[in-house]
Amino acid sequence: MPLAEIEPVSRESTAAIIARQLREAIMNGSLPPGAQLGETELAGQFQVSRGPLREAMQRLVSEGLLRSERHRGLFVIDLEPEDIHDIYSARLAIERAAVIRIVHGPSRDEAADLLAKAVREMAAATSTEDWAAVSEADTRFHEVLVSASGSKRLVRMSRTLLIETRMCLSALRLTYASDEERVTEHEHITAALRDGDQDTALSLLEAHMEDAVQRLAPGTSLFA
Repeated sequence: MPLAEIEPVSRESTAAIIARQLREAIMNGSLPPGAQLGETELAGQFQVSRGPLREAMQRLVSEGLLRSERHRGLFVIDLEPEDIHDIYSARLAIERAAVIRIVHGPSRDEAADLLAKAVREMAAATSTEDWAAVSEADTRFHEVLVSASGSKRLVRMSRTLLIETRMCLSALRLTYASDEERVTEHEHITAALRDGDQDTALSLLEAHMEDAVQRLAPGTSLFA
């Protein structure tokens, strides 16, 4: 029996397409924190009227990615130290749970192989100085880590943090003297997981997250 409340699926609207592209630009740092969005310029770039553009930007306001300032316009949100602390605290809780499930689960070697693949992609992107690809591989590593836990709920919770995480990763790259450091941290986590060494894997993960917080918000600590 058809459900009366279900609406037919419609094709993606122009506003939805614009919102998706703006969201991606915020995630990859093309639109950095604090950047102002000019309607005239964006309408020209997208080659659309201001109607769907305004609808798209309002979607991002409701998602918390843009903020509106009276008489000034719309700006990409800034991640304040307390935001960074909150993001990484939530990520650490999710990824700690994922590590424990992987270590005690039946697919530890398979998970380690997938994580190692993401690390190799990160290393290759680092060698060619493709910083967008480095951040993508970094994101993929942590997505694989959570996915390999086999927990749909951990995956769902992790996805809610994806955009803010990508924003952090784009900013984080600028803090490394050498991106090889970033690759090495992920290699060590992968090795500990492959060995089934839960204590070391958790300790490395905590240090990895704490280091990121210290780089992005000096003076802030996950464990203060």
